[in-house]
Order: sequence, then structure tokens, then C-alpha cells
Amino acid sequence: MSHPTLRAGNTAVITGGASGIGLACAHRFAGLGMSVCIADLGEPRLERAAKEIIAAVPEAQNRVLTVETDVRKREDLDRLEALVTERFGSTDVLMNNAAIGGRGDVLGSPDYWQDVLATNLWGVIHGTQAFVPHMIARGRPGLVINTGSKQGITTPPGNPAYNVAKAGVKAFTEALQHQLRNTPECLIDAHLLIPGFVFTGLSQNPDGPKPPGAWTPQQLVEFMMASLANGDFYILCPDNDVSRELDEKRILWAAGDIVENRPPLSRWHPDHQDAFRRFVAAER
Repeated sequence: MSHPTLRAGNTAVITGGASGIGLACAHRFAGLGMSVCIADLGEPRLERAAKEIIAAVPEAQNRVLTVETDVRKREDLDRLEALVTERFGSTDVLMNNAAIGGRGDVLGSPDYWQDVLATNLWGVIHGTQAFVPHMIARGRPGLVINTGSKQGITTPPGNPAYNVAKAGVKAFTEALQHQLRNTPECLIDAHLLIPGFVFTGLSQNPDGPKPPGAWTPQQLVEFMMASLANGDFYILCPDNDVSRELDEKRILWAAGDIVENRPPLSRWHPDHQDAFRRFVAAER
């Protein structure tokens, strides 16, 4: 089963849809008979993605729209919404998925920090504000799916800009769902997609073989579809390396840093690593 909004005749808009998780979702939605708009950077990438979807789902020939979109710019999202409305009449599913990766540190390049936050956090805010008021006004059921990250919850060392952006996506999506469910006659739901280790363009070596521990984007999409059908807000995805139980313990430990007054990121602190290992090994 799938969520009732994910059905033939409806329209999905996916930012960052030319590769990875976004492209896998576009394939899946097109296969359900939905119209799909892929928004991303790079006309050749967009053209390649559209051809790939149509090759896999020939009947989607007239149901795939591509729009070059820079999610860092609010005006691009407003233009995208207008183009989708003109072509398909409305938007039923909005997936704010565009993101960039990379590495940096707290005292790193301001330009890098601004680019990551503008893409990974402001891209979600821009997309939501450009589309959701129109989706509410239609008075029909709809979905907003924002792609977060486990790094936005447990904030491991290595890329604080990415962590800060994804932590913002989590807080923003929680606030969005709270506001939607308290808006009279609103039929729109929001969900936070929390991928595990997925072999995509954000992987360290996307041109090499898939690491054994990683899921494919298609595996993640199938998990997402089942979670949406169940009504899950937090779509916490496992992978081949990390189970749901281990994810839950990592999240609980991270919250415990505050409650127990431990040093931040104590999982990686030499004075607390043994305690963390015992916590993971203990039965709940």
C-alpha cells in the first residue's frame, strides 16, 4: 500500500531530483501514474534524468517536467511553483530534497558555510513557503516531504555546516507539521525523511562500487513509501550497517548529553566512549 496522495493523476515536485534519492523518488512516483516535476541545477543532468524516467516508464512521456532551479533563491522556487501550476494545474506532493555535501569545520570558509546553509536549509524553507500556501488553499490532501539527515540529530564531528543545516531542517519540519495540523481545514501533512547510509552523489566515491553497508536510493524509497503509508512523521531509515535499534540508541545517547550534563558529542570523547559502548550493548 502507499499513501493515498501518492496516486495516478496527482503531481509531485522534487528538488534535487536529477540524481540520487530525488531521482529514485521521481521514478517511483512516475510509475504510480503521477506527473513529476524534477527541479535541479544543470540542463544536461535534467535532460538525462527525464530520459531515464521515460525509458523506464514510457507512458510518462507527457507527465515529466524539468525546471532548472537554484533552491538558494526564493524567486526560483516561486517561478517553479508557477510553472508547475501552469503545466499540471496543482502540486500534491512537494519533496524538498536538494542538498550539497562536502567537508568543513567550525572555523572554516564563510562562503562554504553560507552555501551549505543556503542550499540545505534555506532551500527547504524557500520551497515550503513557495508551495505550501497554494497547496493548503486548494483544500485537497497533500504531502510535504523534507529530506533531513541523521547527522542533523546526532551531529557527528566532521562537517558541522551540514549538521547545522540538517538540524534546522528537522526543527523546521516539526514546526511545519505542528502548524499544518492546527490550521483549520488544512489537509496537508509534512514528514521528515531521515536517510541512513545511501549510495548517492553525496557519497564519498559516487563513481565507485556501492559500499556493502550502503542502501541504494531505491531501497530507501521503498522504505519511505511504507513509512508514509503508516503515517510516520519521522521516517528513520536503517541501512546495511546500522539497525533501527542502534540508531535509536545513538539518538538517545545524544539527547542524554544534555540530561546527564556530559560533554557535547561525548560519543567521541575519550572519557565517555566506554560508557557509550556499554549503553549500546545493554538491552533496552
